[in-house]
Amino acid sequence: MKIQVAGENALILYFGDAVSDDVSQSIQDVASGLSRYVGSVLIDMVPSYASLMVIFNPLLTDHLKVRQLIREALKNTSQEQADAQGSVITLPAYYGLDAAPDLENLAENAGLSCQQVIDIHTAMEYRVYAIGFAPGFAYLGEVDARIAAPRLATPRKKVPKGAVAIADRQTAVYPAVSPGGWNLIGLCPVDMFNPNVKPTMPVQVGDRVQFKSIEREEFLSLGGAL
Repeated sequence: MKIQVAGENALILYFGDAVSDDVSQSIQDVASGLSRYVGSVLIDMVPSYASLMVIFNPLLTDHLKVRQLIREALKNTSQEQADAQGSVITLPAYYGLDAAPDLENLAENAGLSCQQVIDIHTAMEYRVYAIGFAPGFAYLGEVDARIAAPRLATPRKKVPKGAVAIADRQTAVYPAVSPGGWNLIGLCPVDMFNPNVKPTMPVQVGDRVQFKSIEREEFLSLGGAL
């Protein structure tokens, strides 16, 4: 693992070049350890696919001291075998064609039926690798190769809030109305970001997500909108 300066009050820890469950779990373990051992000087930590940015209070410490604290925390975390495995979150999703403008095309290109695509998508547990693009937009992976699909050649100007989408080997739920180029295969009624509640998001980096297929009536009763 490499530690590099990322700003006047930040360091970034690189865990490798490849995306994997093991790397994601290592990031989660280290973040948990840093919270315990270095928490008093931390402002924030920003995990990503294979890195962790550590932002500290420059009025309390400096790069050199934080680097040493990080190394001590890593040693202790390794010795303790941190057990932060993350939570398993179930997200309901309505896959009806009135909520899934790209489902039929994706299924046809994959040589599958729409129901087979739904069954494959809901059979997997996806790890939350990173949160970005927009608050609450969780990058989930990895999608079964049979239903992986490239981004749209022309992104939509308006993707609805709650859209369940696939791009390459990743899947996600759009937390708000926004432009987007992912393939839309359903809608989720769960609020993926709400600044007025705590926690503000139902998932965190390191968690695992599984989608559950629901019918139109249940989707609407849970607050979903078509």
